[in-house]
Amino acid sequence: MNIVIFGAPGSGKGTQSERLIKRYGLHHISTGELLRDHISRGTHLGKVADSYISKGLLIPDELMVEVLADIFKEHPETAAKGVIFDGFPRTIAQAEALSKMLSEYGTDVHAVVGLEVDEDELVRRMLERGKDSGRSDDNIDTIRKRLDVYHRQTAPLKEYYLSQGRYHAIDGNGDLDRISDDIARELDQHKDKK
Repeated sequence: MNIVIFGAPGSGKGTQSERLIKRYGLHHISTGELLRDHISRGTHLGKVADSYISKGLLIPDELMVEVLADIFKEHPETAAKGVIFDGFPRTIAQAEALSKMLSEYGTDVHAVVGLEVDEDELVRRMLERGKDSGRSDDNIDTIRKRLDVYHRQTAPLKEYYLSQGRYHAIDGNGDLDRISDDIARELDQHKDKK
């Protein structure tokens, strides 16, 4: 089962991804973690990525697709095991590229978990995370930019996946265990229908 975990910055994608990995034994691909690793190592990709991320902008589609394609080339077994995509796709062009890439391995995206969280709560979480982690992109100006970019460029993916019957809306406010249980219930029902 290939799952996309979807939501605004601060919606809990990383936290819920960890729980899904334990429950379903999926391989985790977090484009945010990959990019932050490249930035910390000062690679060419890291420098390019940082020039976008530090301004709250999305990385260009072709660059993100290239990063993902490299992961599948280096680890083709990931597609067979099942993947949770955390932070990808972020645009419809990336979603189409992901489906094309997965089809080369005889699979596709099976479900999209949409963590829906109130905007004030998103801001609160990211400011708190910035204090705890020291992430430079978790400051109020960059947060507002990231949320604006999300609403303009990423939110249309919800309709894209809804039209395919793959989008599962989850209330991402409140208790982590309740959110995890809601996700598992949706995914188990989805899996049973297949």
